[in-house]
Amino acid sequence: MSALNSTAMASTLLRSTVFFFFFTFLLVTDIAYSQSFIGINYGQVADNLPPPSSTAKLLQSTSIEKVRLYGADPAIIKALANTGIGIVIGAANGDIPALASDPNFAKNWVNANVAPFYPASKIILITVGNEVITSNDQNLMNQLVPAIQNLQNALDSMSLGNDIKISTVHSMAVLRQSEPPSSGLFHPDYMSVLKGLLEFNNATGSPFTINPYPYFAYQSDPRPDTLAFCLFEPNAGRIDTNTNIKYMNMFDAQVDAIRSALNSMGFKNVEIVVAETGWPYKGDGDEVGPSLENAKAFNGNLIAHLRSMVGTPLMPGKSVDTYLFALYDEDLKPGPGSERAFGLFKSDLTMAYDVGLSKNGQSTPIPSAPANPSTKAPASPKPKAGGGGSWCVPKGGVSDDQLQANLDYACGGGLDCSAIQPAGACFEPNTLASHAAYAMNLFFQTAGGDPSTCDFSQSATLSSNNPSYNGCNYPGGGRT
Repeated sequence: MSALNSTAMASTLLRSTVFFFFFTFLLVTDIAYSQSFIGINYGQVADNLPPPSSTAKLLQSTSIEKVRLYGADPAIIKALANTGIGIVIGAANGDIPALASDPNFAKNWVNANVAPFYPASKIILITVGNEVITSNDQNLMNQLVPAIQNLQNALDSMSLGNDIKISTVHSMAVLRQSEPPSSGLFHPDYMSVLKGLLEFNNATGSPFTINPYPYFAYQSDPRPDTLAFCLFEPNAGRIDTNTNIKYMNMFDAQVDAIRSALNSMGFKNVEIVVAETGWPYKGDGDEVGPSLENAKAFNGNLIAHLRSMVGTPLMPGKSVDTYLFALYDEDLKPGPGSERAFGLFKSDLTMAYDVGLSKNGQSTPIPSAPANPSTKAPASPKPKAGGGGSWCVPKGGVSDDQLQANLDYACGGGLDCSAIQPAGACFEPNTLASHAAYAMNLFFQTAGGDPSTCDFSQSATLSSNNPSYNGCNYPGGGRT
């Protein structure tokens, strides 16, 4: 939806009881248990991790559908067999010289790390190295594409080349310019390697994988408005002066900067995958940004943003595959305290904090949305088809920022907003006002037509006029 720029969904004050809060929101998230675009990183720099079999069961209890490993631990790969969970495995930076120089080494690598497990273990991607291009190791950089090509040849020889993709992971430092997002450009020092890599990505359909961290962006600019922008919370937004697009969160801005850089090199069809992003829940006393509140806000709001399927301004109507960092804390990691505090789950398999990933027994958190809304969460995922009754529509004169917040809030809790996505019956007219109106009414009708759910910070009103048009059917029949 090109007219829709993502924002934050502001915290909500529910009029109902605590019991009603948890009960009703559980019902809403019932339709959003599994999203193929939500993955998680499974690091192992720790001495207190649970057995792989326990982790496999934990993952199956969540809406996480993909797991990224930094290596190719056979015990973990085996434990994930027949779970349907997609697995990303990794070849280390130290493997790259041998992979590049010796095709037999590449074949042996595939025979050891892929062939014994696939297809029972759903290996979907192999990442060759991590942030190699920004390592300043020229020899390693020059060997990267040959290593990837030899692995591809090894997969092809086993008829696996179309099923398992190969890529490498990049830091945001591959960009020379990222602001505004439309001016995103790769650093000229990396162009020769990137060109060969992108030609490979384009030819094989493999993704360009990146590590965008709004957390680090905030550390470099620790102002309150930057924090809100990074946490998907209400903020004034940032205008891209080239396109006049207003960005409402750092994640979209970072991803779109990569999109612009890819487009500028002529690789508009190469898809982006977010290999890592996260926020630490604690850190050392002199670190800026780590806190439980910030971590819960970032991860919870990011998940809601992905579930809304709004996409980014330059890639509307779909969610980029995103691997959260991380599954567990890694207590042996060096560096500041925050490096050991990114885990969403504890080693005893309980949640470090709730961001709405659990299928059973946990509520989806209410991310930040319209400021001070008095809107209850829907109690039923099945609205009535249009008929007599009332419809929830925006009041006249509501600002675009408020409409965007209403849209994100309505679609962010797991409701089916596909009708206002490209090719949907209500996508046209492709305007923020039209899409927000549909989403607000869907939220209201899904809640059983309870008038208290048509508030949206006093920016909505009930109407007896059916707003349906030209094949776009607004659900209707709410109570008055």
